[in-house]
Formats: sequence, structure tokens, C-alpha cells
Amino acid sequence: MKTDALIDTLVTDLAPTRIGFRRMVTLSLIAGAVVSALVFVLAVHARSDLSAMATSPRLWFKFAVTGSLAIAAFGLAPRLATPGVSARRWAYALLAPVAMALLGVMAECLSAPSAQWMTRLVGNYAVYCLTLIPLLSLGPLIALILALRGGAPENPGLAGAAAGLLASGVGSTIYALHCTDDSPLFVVAWYSLAMATVTLAGFFAGKRWLRW
Repeated sequence: MKTDALIDTLVTDLAPTRIGFRRMVTLSLIAGAVVSALVFVLAVHARSDLSAMATSPRLWFKFAVTGSLAIAAFGLAPRLATPGVSARRWAYALLAPVAMALLGVMAECLSAPSAQWMTRLVGNYAVYCLTLIPLLSLGPLIALILALRGGAPENPGLAGAAAGLLASGVGSTIYALHCTDDSPLFVVAWYSLAMATVTLAGFFAGKRWLRW
């Protein structure tokens, strides 16, 4: 059977259950997020000044970047696991958090003396960021990979990477409740590196477990 014909057959077979598949992905994401939240509550904890910082634009900047990235990846991942379904719109949606992050960095550089840029970039807890974001992303990543096995991705690695990106968006959003490094320079440098690690793990997990 030719590849195009095979894809058409798969699309026909999946059409009646597509809503069920997306629901399965959603429920798996919620389950993974609950696991991450439990790990956070039991082992990490929220920053001590969280209530005092509740009105800080820099704190909400972190949530805006990580949250919008998670939303875009949530739209992307199940589509990449459904053959014949376009994911282009949600791929473009990933530009929103990127643009937001760049605007945040520009605002930080314009408002802070250049002598402080490196200090704010390095921050105080980069090692914690690189450790805790992957840890808090692990539950969602495992749950999403298991859920995406119910699909038939044309590119398993890419679908796995989208799952990793979504998981890291969830993990980094939860971690932001703990992190006291609020500079956009820190967020763009270290959050991005941690999230890239999870995304890469998702890519290899997808290549291994999402093949059909």
C-alpha cells in the first residue's frame, strides 16, 4: 500500500475517535500535572514571598511565557499524532511566547543599568532551575507519551518533542511558583535551557515509543 493511501486509511479509521483521543491526551496531561503538583508541594514548596509578589509584573511575565508556550504545545501535540491533520496554526502559536520573552528581555535591558545585566542573567538559582524544571516535567511527559501512543504520528520524534515542550511548559509554570529569580534575562536563559532538555528527551522518547 502506498504511503498516501495508508495515511488516508488511518485518517478514516481515526475520525470517529479523534475527540476521544484528544480527551485522552487532556486527561493524561491533567494526571501528569497532578503528579508534578504533588512533587512540588511535598518536596519543593512555593517561594516565601509569593503573596507579596502577587502583583509583580515580573512574576506574571514568567507565567505568561511558560503558560502560553504550554497552551500552544497542547494544541500542537495531539495534531502531530493524528495523520493528515494540519498543525501549522499551532506551530505559529509558538511564536507568541517567543515574542513575549524577547519583549521582556528588551524591557529589562532598557530599564536596568548594563552593569547589572550579567548579574540578572546568571541569577542565584540556575542549578535549581536546570534540575527542578525537568523533574517537575517528568510526570506530564510520561503521561503524554503514553497518551500519544493512541495516535499514529507521521513523525514520532516531532510528536514526542511537542509532548516534551508541553510537559516542560507545565513543569516550568509550576517551578515559577518557587523560583525567586524573576529577571526576564534569567527566565529566557535558564528556563529555555531546561525546557529544551525536556523537549529533547521527548524527541527521543517519541522516536522510541511512538513508532507504528
